[in-house]
Amino acid sequence: MAVAAGSQRPRRPLCAPGGSALLAAREWPRLPAQTQCRHGGRGSGRPLGSEGMLGLLEASVVLREGSLVALSKPPGLPILGCPGELSLAALLPALRRRLGLPVELHVVKAPASSRRATEQLQQFFADARRRGQYPATYHAVTIGVPSEAEGEIRTGLCWQQQGDTAMVVPVPAPGRRSLARKEVKSTLTRYRVLGAAGGCALLQLQPRTAFPEQLPVHLTLLLCPALGDHEYSSRVGRVLGVPFLLPPAATPTRTQVLDEDLLRRLGLSSQQLRNLPLHLHLQQLVLPQGPLCAPLPPHFLRTLQRLGLLEPVAELPPRSTPPLPPH
Repeated sequence: MAVAAGSQRPRRPLCAPGGSALLAAREWPRLPAQTQCRHGGRGSGRPLGSEGMLGLLEASVVLREGSLVALSKPPGLPILGCPGELSLAALLPALRRRLGLPVELHVVKAPASSRRATEQLQQFFADARRRGQYPATYHAVTIGVPSEAEGEIRTGLCWQQQGDTAMVVPVPAPGRRSLARKEVKSTLTRYRVLGAAGGCALLQLQPRTAFPEQLPVHLTLLLCPALGDHEYSSRVGRVLGVPFLLPPAATPTRTQVLDEDLLRRLGLSSQQLRNLPLHLHLQQLVLPQGPLCAPLPPHFLRTLQRLGLLEPVAELPPRSTPPLPPH
């Protein structure tokens, strides 16, 4: 679900982790497009052109109210891509014309806002977090099960250059100066185990703060990386089946490694792993108008079924978040 009513950040495509906004159904940001770049697609399927993707986006609109448009973003479509790459931001002008809207569309929660509606929504989320509320609720499938059924993940996060790539790294005890200079941001995510089977889990995640890549990085600190995380999961190593945390500098980005038993349960070959999408989904977002929910995408439901995680979900429904007061 992407809400349009943003702009861009340097160096990387912006996705929806960390509760950063109306970017629901957050998928692994790689699309089997014709134009490739270091953040581009690695898929082997037939590329979907701009006209086909526009048709998908038009059919994916779930809310139109005033200046607010919410849509269920197609899996794999990056929010902000490399130059020449198919992305949501690049398609917004054409989508606006298709929807017959008189004004430009902007992705909500891009780093710089230039429109009043975007600013109002961003302020709404910021005010909610200051009040200790959690406007965004995610679901994630993880490799590994947290030792506690529910809890919080607290750490500082910052961007760090590793070669030609900018990565998000944890800073366990950030200093006051680095926080004041905004070199590091204190982050918090609340989690709850909704179900577990065969060494995998379905988690509910509610980020209190918004930082790019917050949720995937927080899950590695739980020693339970998200299924399909080909960027940060290498930070979790295993010795005799026991997980441990590796330093970011020693863990280059690579396709996620799964054992043979899990591959068999998922019905995948090792060659198909690189196309496995990130199983991190924005399930509910509380807006000034009320909560907006997005159903789990088909590939997510298939994974839950294959891993035997559907029954625990029925037995243990997600904890609801109290409605936010009007802004």
